[in-house]
Amino acid sequence: MEPSKDGEARSIDKEKWVYDSSVDHKGRIPLRASTGVWKASLFIIAIEFSERLSYFGIATSLIIYMTKVMHEDLKTAARSVNCWAGVTTLMPLLGGFVADAYLGRFSTVLVSTITYLLGLILLTLTQFVPSLKTCEADVCPEPRKVHEVIFFIAIYLISIGTGGHKPSLESFGADQFDDDHIEERRKKMSYFNWWSFGLCSGVLLGVTLIVYVQDHMSWGAADIVLTVVMALSLVIFIVGRPFYRFRVPKGSPLTPMLQVLVAAMKKRNLPNPSNPDDLYEAPKSQMDQGRLLCHTHKLKFLDKAAVLEYKENAAEKQNPWRLATVTEVEEMKLILNMIPIWIATLPFGICVAQASTFFIKQCTTMNRKIANGFLIPPASIFALAAIGMIISVTIYEKVLVPVLRRLTRNERGIPILQRIGIGMLFSIASMVVSAMVERKRLSVVEKDPLKGSLSMSVFWLAPQFFITGIGDGFTLVGLQEYFYDQVPDSMRSLGIAFYLSVIGAANFVSSLLITVVDHVTEKYGKSWFGKDLNSSRLDNFYWLLAGIATTNMIIYVLLAKQYSYKNVNRKVAVGDCSGDDWISSVA
Repeated sequence: MEPSKDGEARSIDKEKWVYDSSVDHKGRIPLRASTGVWKASLFIIAIEFSERLSYFGIATSLIIYMTKVMHEDLKTAARSVNCWAGVTTLMPLLGGFVADAYLGRFSTVLVSTITYLLGLILLTLTQFVPSLKTCEADVCPEPRKVHEVIFFIAIYLISIGTGGHKPSLESFGADQFDDDHIEERRKKMSYFNWWSFGLCSGVLLGVTLIVYVQDHMSWGAADIVLTVVMALSLVIFIVGRPFYRFRVPKGSPLTPMLQVLVAAMKKRNLPNPSNPDDLYEAPKSQMDQGRLLCHTHKLKFLDKAAVLEYKENAAEKQNPWRLATVTEVEEMKLILNMIPIWIATLPFGICVAQASTFFIKQCTTMNRKIANGFLIPPASIFALAAIGMIISVTIYEKVLVPVLRRLTRNERGIPILQRIGIGMLFSIASMVVSAMVERKRLSVVEKDPLKGSLSMSVFWLAPQFFITGIGDGFTLVGLQEYFYDQVPDSMRSLGIAFYLSVIGAANFVSSLLITVVDHVTEKYGKSWFGKDLNSSRLDNFYWLLAGIATTNMIIYVLLAKQYSYKNVNRKVAVGDCSGDDWISSVA
């Protein structure tokens, strides 16, 4: 039975049908009881678990593979890893755009996962096909060219797969919850927490089980495990298709924003309207079931794009490059308002970047033996950060949110930007603890230069990893939710790509900062970055990062206080921005 189309009937059967512009797998308006929410998102979280398992199983050991198996020198290997990481970081921007504009999120995930799987298969073949295998260093001092070529093709296929996978999959999972339905909207807030729980579980197994197989069995055995798990997750994802809600792509989401800018420039000499009701807004019936946004008083120069030049038949006489709707103008404002927040979160990303670089490098200089002489792989210590994030997300979801909802009467517990800010405080704490532990390690080295810090247990580093993970549970999850929720509805895959770009850009800024600090400290004394950790002063670098993050925190608080969240109209009528039906999507 098809749902009714008229507004009065919709108000009656909206509990049965989903009116959020999504469709089911047959292209019909989705039936609420049989599609979406957890019955659909659990399939999606399962494939994210598999992807993070594979990615971290490869990424954390990539430099070790290139130096030990491919016989590359450290500088060449580091350059190769940085290039691969940079491509992997930038690809989600392209993948998110393609998903929002052309393929749709489901199809993008499907194509990306197949591409990812092809990369894993090629990677596995390089370990078992004799003509593709590398050789021992005593047999050939340089790697076989064919192995090198196939290996890089494999990991860059994985990079391309990640680029389409990361922005599309998370936003596709969030699409399974209806923002206009109170119960589903609350479940959606929990979705981002459980998404991160599944993600961290994949990371945890990737840096422990997979790294252990690589170290104690073989690289080929680890590649087989990753390939099989990814293939199974692809099957699971396809099996869940009847339960999904799909968003039909409607062309480039960037075009309407460009039209707003052009229209505002063309009408720059017109006076700003004194009454927002004089601005043009398309009738709800013409918005293709999309959500209308309330007019705000920020960035008023953009309002001119919605000024009516002709009072009669304005919609027919004007074209989109001359006249925009209030909703389109407000969507442009949303993107511009995000830029300061994006910049203010970069110092957090710089602090997080140290966990996968200097923190791991510190592990190699310390005593990693535990019971029965078992030697912990350096990359496996990263599991403590994943554990910290899992604990943080679980406590936040099961303990803090219910309590905070009662205290603040806010359905989220606390606003998104406050959650992000709390995590940023933890990142400052992690840098302070890191500086103190590194100072302790260097003092041990000074007392016994020959033995170095091997007398110190690697678990001295546990607090800084754990605190970093707790901070991630607040800030990274908050950033995912923020960039998904606050972008226009038509570009939510790109929104997740913006979140990923924070971490990626922070890695590049971290590298630039290291170069600048190295140059300055060497010019005015001794460089903080020597040939090895024992001749370096990472403790000073950590103190510098703590100072930068603290200063940035003050700026972030000021920005967060002035930030205006997206306002969505819950009414069918246009023009009334007052009353309980106009609610902030993150209030």
